Amino acid sequence: MNRLLSIGSEFPQFKKQAVVSLEKGKEFAELVNDFKNEDNRWTVMFWWPKDFTFVCPTEIAEFNKAFDEFRDRDTTLIGASTDSEFVHLAWRHDHEDLRGLQFPMLADTSKSLAEELGILEANERVAYRATFIIDPDNVIRFVSVNDLNVGRNVEEVIRVLDGLQTDELCPCNWKKGEATLNV
Repeated sequence: MNRLLSIGSEFPQFKKQAVVSLEKGKEFAELVNDFKNEDNRWTVMFWWPKDFTFVCPTEIAEFNKAFDEFRDRDTTLIGASTDSEFVHLAWRHDHEDLRGLQFPMLADTSKSLAEELGILEANERVAYRATFIIDPDNVIRFVSVNDLNVGRNVEEVIRVLDGLQTDELCPCNWKKGEATLNV
């Protein structure tokens, strides 16, 4: 297994299929890592282990509820797992909380991106619950990885994104709108 890519590393290049819609004929699109961009967009990419499971849809639905908050922060949101785009599509059709997703579900069927990121679980070869915040220069600024059975906190991802976007010193439990540290 590769080592976990961490803060300061460049996010890997990729070209992967994703589910972007439930509309017939418009379900799939190719996603290409073009995170290094001129429009100053940040990216949050979060990974889950498997489709058609129990903890995963709670996280995906919570990220979707917060979609406007990410958009308001000039941040692209991408969900990903090692399942295929066809399994993603079937799951979206099957699970009521996933039908209205506003972000793509990336399919890393080769497991190459998960492996390069260092988040591929050794035995089942599925992705850990990993979250990456990537700045406009394609540099990883935050990484959080949970074991397979514990869901993450979407509010904390937003709080950290807010802190990173201030480019200032943010104390423990800091929230957007509060004073940062003046040293």
